[in-house]
Parts: sequence; structure tokens; C-alpha cells
Amino acid sequence: MTTPVSPSTRSRRSRSRWTGRAAVLSSAPLLALLAAPAHADVPEGWAEVNDVDGLHALMLLLGAPLLLFVLIALAVYLPAMVRGEKLLPDHSGGEGQWIGGPRQGVAELPAADGDDSRAGGASGSW
Repeated sequence: MTTPVSPSTRSRRSRSRWTGRAAVLSSAPLLALLAAPAHADVPEGWAEVNDVDGLHALMLLLGAPLLLFVLIALAVYLPAMVRGEKLLPDHSGGEGQWIGGPRQGVAELPAADGDDSRAGGASGSW
């Protein structure tokens, strides 16, 4: 036996879901704004906290990863440079390859007999 669901029950259910989602989404920023930083004193026996200079922090946070990147790049490229190898690929085009074509190249292909001939390659027209 099935019980029919009335449209009013569906609308109440969707309205309550929408209200619940809105409450959750609006409560997260509210809780973040209410969280105040702790203003506790340094416990006895601990060393005093010194302020960090902005330049020192910048050098530490940006300079150290940059230096590590340069060292890794040198470790990769320096041996190849010492051996005299090319570091960039050669994009000169090279010789074309015809995979599965005649062994003698285009010399084995039949020549076109006339303008309406289909021998000799692609038959595209404008």
C-alpha cells in the first residue's frame, strides 16, 4: 500500500531544507567573526617572542623555494651542458614519414591520367 504525498508536504520539506542550508551557510562566517584571537601572556619559563622582520620573512618564504628551484634546475641541466648536448628539441621538421605507404616512396604511385583521374593522391577540389 502506498501513501500519496500531498504537494504541501513537499513544499514544507523543501522549505525546511532550504532554511537549514541557509542557516548552516550563514553560521560559518558568523562563527569566524566571533572567534577572537587569544591574548594570553607568555607562560613563565618560556623565551620572549621577538617580532619577525618583514624582509627576513620575505627572504625565507620566497627566497628559499626560489633557491631550491635553481639548485634542482642546475642539477638537471648542468650535466647535459657539460657534455655539450642540446637542451632544446630540434623543430626543423626533418624528413616526412609515410607509414604503410610504398617502399620506394612516391615513385611507385601511378601518375594521373587526366583532370578527372583519381590516381596519384587526394582528390579534393574547390
